[in-house]
Order: sequence, then C-alpha cells, then structure tokens
Amino acid sequence: MVTRRQFLQGAASLALLGSRPGRSSAFAAAGRAAPATDAATAGGWTRHVDVFTGTGGHGHTYPGASLPFGMVQLSPDTHESGWDAASGYHQGDGSIMGFSHTHLSGTGIGDMLDVLLMPAQGPVLLQPGRRGLPDGNFHSKYDGVPNPRALLPDNHAQPGRGYRSRYDQASEQAQPGYYRVRLSDHDILAELTATLRAGLHRYTFARKGAGHLLLDLAHGYHTDPAQPAKITDAELRVVGDDTLVGGRRVHAWADGRHVYFALKLSRPFTRAELYSDDQPLHGAKQAKGAHLKAALHVADAGSAPLLVKVGLSAVDTDGALRNLDTEIPGWDFEQVRHAATASWERELGRIRVQDAPAPVLKTFYSALYHTLLAPTLFSDVDGRYRGMDQAVHQLPQGRHNYSTYSLWDTYRAQHPLLTLVQPERVPDLVDGLVRMAVESPDGPPVWPLQGIETGCMIGYHSAVVLAEAHAKGFKSIDYARAWPVFRKRAMDDDYRGLSYYRKLGYLPSDKEAEAVSKTLEYAYDDWAMAHLAEAVGAHDDAKTLRQRSRNYRHLFDAKSAFMRPRGSDGAWLQPFDPRGMGHSKQWRDFTESNAWQATFLNQHDLYEYIRLFGGDAAFVAKLDGLFEADPTLPADAPADIAGMVGQYAHGNEPSHHVAYLYAYAGAHHKTQARVRMLLEGMYAAAPDGIAGNEDCGQMSAWYVMSALGLYAVDPVSAHYVFGSPLLAHAEIDVGRGRVLTVRSRGNGPGRPYIQSVAWNGRPWTKSWIGHAELARGGTLEFVMGATPNQRFGTAPADRPPSFGSAAA
Repeated sequence: MVTRRQFLQGAASLALLGSRPGRSSAFAAAGRAAPATDAATAGGWTRHVDVFTGTGGHGHTYPGASLPFGMVQLSPDTHESGWDAASGYHQGDGSIMGFSHTHLSGTGIGDMLDVLLMPAQGPVLLQPGRRGLPDGNFHSKYDGVPNPRALLPDNHAQPGRGYRSRYDQASEQAQPGYYRVRLSDHDILAELTATLRAGLHRYTFARKGAGHLLLDLAHGYHTDPAQPAKITDAELRVVGDDTLVGGRRVHAWADGRHVYFALKLSRPFTRAELYSDDQPLHGAKQAKGAHLKAALHVADAGSAPLLVKVGLSAVDTDGALRNLDTEIPGWDFEQVRHAATASWERELGRIRVQDAPAPVLKTFYSALYHTLLAPTLFSDVDGRYRGMDQAVHQLPQGRHNYSTYSLWDTYRAQHPLLTLVQPERVPDLVDGLVRMAVESPDGPPVWPLQGIETGCMIGYHSAVVLAEAHAKGFKSIDYARAWPVFRKRAMDDDYRGLSYYRKLGYLPSDKEAEAVSKTLEYAYDDWAMAHLAEAVGAHDDAKTLRQRSRNYRHLFDAKSAFMRPRGSDGAWLQPFDPRGMGHSKQWRDFTESNAWQATFLNQHDLYEYIRLFGGDAAFVAKLDGLFEADPTLPADAPADIAGMVGQYAHGNEPSHHVAYLYAYAGAHHKTQARVRMLLEGMYAAAPDGIAGNEDCGQMSAWYVMSALGLYAVDPVSAHYVFGSPLLAHAEIDVGRGRVLTVRSRGNGPGRPYIQSVAWNGRPWTKSWIGHAELARGGTLEFVMGATPNQRFGTAPADRPPSFGSAAA
C-alpha cells in the first residue's frame, strides 16, 4: 500500500508559504466576501469561524457544508488530482467542476470526491474541461501567495470547454454547515447545506430555458492527472421521474471502498439520460459499468429554485434512500440550513471564550471547527455499517460507527482534546477502533478510511488512543476484545520491521526504510501497549512492553547527541547529516522528518532520556539548538517538513510536543516562550493560515489545546503540561453538567510567562495537571507576566510525570 512518504516522493517539493495575511486582507485581495451571517448566526459561535482557513497554502481543507463528525462533506471541487487537490479544493484555482459529497480534511493524500453534481444549461458536456483562474489565465502568484498549480503541466488551459464553470469569487460565502457561490459561466447560484448522512443543494438559475443536472459517477481523486480515478462495479438506476440511485467501488488510496447514493429532485425531470463511457444509453433506466454519468433534464429551470437532496451509505442504495428520507423528509432548505447551524453552535459552544481580540477568536474557533470534522460517521440510521472485512454488520442500539482516523497525527492532540470536550462521543470513537481491529484482516487500525485500511504512515497508534481512553476512565469500550489482536501485532507479527525491533532492539537502516522513526514510534506504541496489558491483567506482557519501550536508547549516539541510523551489524551508518533524510539515496531513515526532529521523538520516558544527554542543562541546550539551528533543508526533503523555526517543523506532527519538553528539564519558562511564539506565528484565520496539512484536525487541535494552556505530551499518562495560555477566559463543558473554567490574568502581547497558577482557588506549583482533575470541572487560573518566573515548575517534584514517576 502507498505510504504518504511514497506519495510525496512523486509530488513537487514545495516550500512552506511564508506569508500569512489577515483574514480581511486575504479575502479583499481575492475579491471574496466575508462569511454570510443572518439571524441564525448573529451573536453565535459560528460567526467566528472562517471555513476558508487552510484552503490555500498546503492546508488541504475544504470550505463546504458538513455537520460535526458528519458522513457527508458537501463541497465544491476545483480539481481532482495533485497534492494540493487532496481535499478537492484549493483557493488558488479559478473554476469549479461541481459539488461532490465526500471530502478529506487536510490530509497529505487525496481520495473521496464521491457523487459529483453540476447544474448547467445548454448542451450536455460530459468532460469537466481544464481549470483556470477567473480571468482565464494562470498566475504564478495568487492572493500574493505562490500558486502550486502553476507547476502542473496543463496550467495554460482555460475553463469553459467542459462542464466546469468559472465562479464569482465575491459571491463565494460560507459558514459552518452552509456554502454558496455563483457559477458565472452559467449564471447559477449554488447553495449547499447538509445533515449527518445527506446533502441538500439549491440551484437558482438566472437565465430562462431548460436546464439539466449532470451527475458524474466517474469523478474522483487520482494522483496522476493523466490517469482517471479507477472505478469498478458502478451502477445507476432511474426510479420514477424524480429519483436516481446508484453506487460504485473506488480503487484509490482506500482501495476498494464502497459508496452508494440516492438522489431526489424537488420537481420531476422531463428526461433522464444515462451514459456509459460517455456514450448515451438512449431510453435506458439503468446502467452498469466503470464510467457512468447521468443528465437529469428539467424544463424552465429558472422558474423556481431547483433543490436536490442526496443520501449516502456504504452499505447499499436502500440504506442511502433510508438515510435520505429519515434526515431530509421535506424540501425546506432553510430549515435544514438552520438545523446545521444549530448543530455547530452546540458543538462549538462547548468551549466559550470571552474577552479575546477578534483575530484570536477567529483563529480559535476556525481551529475548533476543524477539530470536529473527523473522524466521520460511517453507519446508517438503522445501525448497519460496512466493516473492515467488507461485510455488513449491525450495531447495537444507540451506538455509532466512524471512519477517517488519521491516527499518526491525531493521537497527539485531537484525541486528547475530544476526551475533554466530547466525552460522550469517545466510547463510540474508540470502540469503533476495537471493531476495526477484530474485523480487519490487517490487524490494529493504522489509517482506516471507509472500511479500508490504507496502511498509511508508521506505527500502529490506535493502541495509543485505546490506552489513553482507558487511562482516563472511559467505559463501554471492549478493551479485552481488542487485546489479542493488538498483542499479536506487538509480539508476533512480522509487520514493517517489527521482527528486527524485537530481535535487535531497533530497526536497522540497511534493512528497513524509515528505520529510525519506526523504532521511536514502536517504542511509544510499546508504552501504550504496556498500559493495555495491565488493563486486561496481562502483567508479564506489561513488564516486557514497558522495558521494550526504552528501545529508543539503541539509536541514541551519545557523541553527537542525535538519534542516528544504525546498521544490522550495530555500526552507525555514514554519511550522517542531522538535516538530511537518510544515509543513502535508496531510502530515507526518517518519516517526514530528519535527525533534528526525530531526536526529540520521546513522549513517555523523558527523565531517562535527559540522562542520556548528560542532564538538564545539556538537554535544554540541545532543545535550544533545535529552535536556533539553520532552517535550511536539503533538496530532497518532503514538503511536509514545514513551518520551520530553526529545525523545529511545526507543519508536521512529530514536532508538536517538542516545545513542551523544556518542562521536564526544569526550564518551563522556555516552554512558555516557545509555545506563545508558535501560537502567534503559525496560525491565522486565512486561506494559508495553517503551517502544514491540517491532517484531520491535529494541526488545529494543537492550537486549541495550547491556547487553553494545556498539552498532552504523553496522552497515555492522562495528564497535561502547561504551556502559555492565550485566552483570558474560557469555559469548557467537560460532560455531565460540569464546567472547566480557564482564566489568565495579566495576559496579552509580550506577556507569555506564567507567574503563578491556582486550581480551585488554591496555589498550584506543578507545571502539569491531571485529566481527572479537569474532568471534574473547576477553575484553573494563570497569572501571566512579561518576564519569566524561573522558579515555577523547576523543583523536581513539580515537573510532569514520565514513565510513571516524576523527575528523580
């Protein structure tokens, strides 16, 4: 299976965009209006969300309509191939192919873009044509930002030769759960909203005459612009004079996933024409093949808005129709839109921020919004779902199944955030991983997407999510059922170098690609597995796994104080450049990182690790060296290594805990300074306001947690290290009617340093706090200042626990 590393080797290596214009300046330059507001959103939390955050640069987000954790992500597609089309949309493109119903949020590989619809008038055009900017040209810069599209070979083609349309960017508006745009080539206003499992379109035709709705069931993401998406088992069936149902299997990143749909029009179509391989099937009411399309014709399209509702299912067309009829029984667009807004208000309102500047509010709530888009619902209203074995299963009453777990990324901050702000959803999210492990022929989930294991990225960090949930006391999760599958992976499977890891204590770089990163991540998975072993009473296994979690020591070179590639004979491999990707051109020694970043990939055993460096002072000096190093990267560095501060790379997840490591060496004031710098410098509510790929909420979750002053360096430990809270006042619903209030007095620009902390009115000298305390509710108060209080968190007893104990 393709890994993200392999995918990126074939993509253009693009530098991180340096500019981060403010929301107003960016949108003024683009000619785009501010997000729509009305009585439903005025005064609410959704008014602070800029859904276009991350749609430029390399954020890979989409701006369309979805509900929190919804199955449907109804959004415009501007392109369907290439790295920066991973979500189907990029604000640097100038035309829209149509509106499809599934999208990935911020991933480094693309897929989805299912069931594309496009309204039009005139002749039926079956090919999308090629993309361009609104003036018909392509620019090397757009909105003052380098346009990665200009690197693609077809960048001089103009839109208008197919069914895609240029669009009026001033008309492009969106808010959570709603999107609108005017398709200028056809003069059609398109509006989108959604429920959990269905999408609702409203098309207003400005011109008189007949119109049609094109459905392109062959449309989908593909890596190679010269090769269309691979589709099999596609089918279409016309039902009566207002309904079309169908489905397909898609062989892309998630190879062989199923998707079915049911589509209804608000008024009868005069004719339904089906196409196979772009040839009309005159009079046919159903079709099967690999390359199917349909045109649904309506008379006098401009006489009234045309509404289209589409339900999805991974089970069958009956499930799609049942989802549709249950969730959108009528045709009241505004009612569905307002229900979507209410859903977002409810979920965003679980964190209520007060007394924050407008730019901070926008950045915070745009980030919180993105943390709630995945994982995505993957079960029907009747409880059926398609499992990892491709069989159809039935859930118990009241349970839900989910998909889209970017676990290599999200175990670090997004899942810890959800344990605080979505506690009632955690059992379904985590027990779903248990079901996947049991049902899948591939074992524990790594990066599961719509019933398929993509195998993307390294480690098997579903173990971390399970261990964290258990450590935090979450019930209704079958840990015992999970254990045999996870134990087999840890103890027996010859999986991606694990046999070397068990035999040698490390992965040799002359035998296994990305061996250094894999060794370090397997060590952390061992730490999580040790916790799961204790949870099910496997105490001997727990002892073995705890000891094995210290295997990182075998790759630490005390002379250079770097993690280094080692051969199967035990020798350090040459040449070694801490900024380089590997010791040879054959493969890389690191996963989307280099030795500088990998050297700090220790989340669970910090005090033993600090001793390897020679003590606190040496460790702090090495951390300082990371942030102060020359930020230059070699030419073969993957584009994911981005958001550089020295050799610290905030745009990629292995660095996300690193600024918090100073706390373990008694230099917590340096954590405070670094975290505040990253909060203020790496995020903005703007299209290029995310330093790297959003990665299904992880980039944004780092901001949300850090703005609250908290971060889970080791999620399995069930505690949070303090950083530098950005917010003056936030109230967090932590479940069961309990509220956690976080305050920071004396805060503001240039005042990142903690002077003191109080918990429920009593002095708190520790630089960390446990999840159990926060989950009970209470008041956490920081006093901030312009100069560091170097006594705070310095005493060994006040430092965060690691490997089960505080500093010696």
